[in-house]
Amino acid sequence: MTFQRHDSRAFDQLRNTKITPNISPYAEGSALIEVGGTKVICTASVEDKVPLFLRNKGLGWVTAEYAMLPRATNTRTQRETQRPSGRTQEIQRLIGRSLRAVVDTKLLGERQIYLDCDVIQADGGTRCASITGAYVALALACRRLVKQGIIRTNPILSEVAAVSVGIIEATPILDLAYTEDSEADVDMNIVCTGSGKFIELQGTAEREPFSREQMDEMLILAEKGIHQLFEIQRRVLAA
Repeated sequence: MTFQRHDSRAFDQLRNTKITPNISPYAEGSALIEVGGTKVICTASVEDKVPLFLRNKGLGWVTAEYAMLPRATNTRTQRETQRPSGRTQEIQRLIGRSLRAVVDTKLLGERQIYLDCDVIQADGGTRCASITGAYVALALACRRLVKQGIIRTNPILSEVAAVSVGIIEATPILDLAYTEDSEADVDMNIVCTGSGKFIELQGTAEREPFSREQMDEMLILAEKGIHQLFEIQRRVLAA
């Protein structure tokens, strides 16, 4: 390995990751996730209604909204007051898809859970941190629904977490910070379930195209990092 990471991490090392549960006294479930310099507040809100296309079908729904505070970055970003940007819409759809993949909507009944992911500080990997933190918020909300007798069975089927991987100077690396993301030849976001199944792979060659061998190396790195994230989620929820 010739490429040296700016924070001296090993190529297969996650940034310091911390999840603090129950940070909101009002939301049914909540968590603050910190991944290096990236910090995201995730809340889960339960509503006794579903979108029009699901009414009277006995099914629930999980959806997400994502936003970044204006000074979450080095320079102020315009607040999205009128409508979400294309990037924001893409990210919130990804979060929603990722969490719905591990929920039995029949067990949820005709109710909707909103996952709000608000980035208060961004240093790369905000969508991955949002998915990983939103899972904890969702799990806490579902536990509350069961405890209160609103639903009989917890509808969550598995954990879900996400991590970024990439290639810089021909070196595959795990969990890119912003400075790495901005100079990477390849950037990928991987979402997996606790059973090891993939939900989504978003990969782009920003400069140099990558080989199948390099892709396999990145997937191995991603699986290692995601397994570590599962352990963090499990410890938080067990406590």
